[in-house]
Amino acid sequence: MTQIDCAVPGRNKLGESPVWSVREAALYWVDSRGPAVYRYDPAGGEVRSHPLPAVAGSIQLRRSGGLIAALQTGFHTFDFASGTLAPLVDPEADQPENRFNDGRVDRRGRIWCGTMNDTRRDPTGSLYRLDPDHAWTKMRDDIIVPNSICWSPDDRVMYFADTYRHYIMSYAFDLDAGTIRDGKVIVDTTDHPGRPDGSTVDAEGFLWNAEFAASRLVRYAPDGRIDRTIALPVTNATSCSFGGPNLDVLFVTTATQWLSPDQLEAQPLAGSVFAVDAGVRGLPEPEYLG
Repeated sequence: MTQIDCAVPGRNKLGESPVWSVREAALYWVDSRGPAVYRYDPAGGEVRSHPLPAVAGSIQLRRSGGLIAALQTGFHTFDFASGTLAPLVDPEADQPENRFNDGRVDRRGRIWCGTMNDTRRDPTGSLYRLDPDHAWTKMRDDIIVPNSICWSPDDRVMYFADTYRHYIMSYAFDLDAGTIRDGKVIVDTTDHPGRPDGSTVDAEGFLWNAEFAASRLVRYAPDGRIDRTIALPVTNATSCSFGGPNLDVLFVTTATQWLSPDQLEAQPLAGSVFAVDAGVRGLPEPEYLG
């Protein structure tokens, strides 16, 4: 049996974007609908949080210190110690219904982050690349809900999911140029119990996906074949990331959003952060160089 512990009990409406800081030996994540950003120190057991002024899609580590927060109002720098938030750039200032969602940093220190319509499930979202000089580039459009952004260990493949289209894609990735091409669907989740949400890649090159509304994690081989599944004690897993001193703990964020009163009563740990002994190690999370 896979060991699953509740690392941080809570009632996040929409826990998302777990990211482990190797430098700080701490886990960060957001409650998108709180909205708030959280920090967990496993060594001391301390959990702290700061409220945010707008819906939060994701956070990224920053090499110069602090975080980048991708909110409904664009990218911001965020100093967790003081709670200070400062606007950086907003590529979609002219689209008030859109907000940022899932995002991650590649191994050249660039942020890749997608947007979505937060009012209707219309395909008005786009995928952006934010360079260290704060210049941004739209990499693709026609997105409903962007998720699952992560890379293979050799940086030749980038993964991406459009949750409401029920697929996970792989792209040929050029690390030096920061480009993607030849996108293809490798996982069709139409017949799965849930929808593909956030992902991470382990040191063996397998993709771990939090399947929303399915009470499970799914580990996929690079070709999209299901390698294994891990049942969770709550319905809504949202994202996952490896952490811990040896990067061998798979932290999983969850949500209470859209659960009925009966489901909430039956799932007292819904909205908590879980720690899963997945039996493999992850890779260090890169930091934004801007």
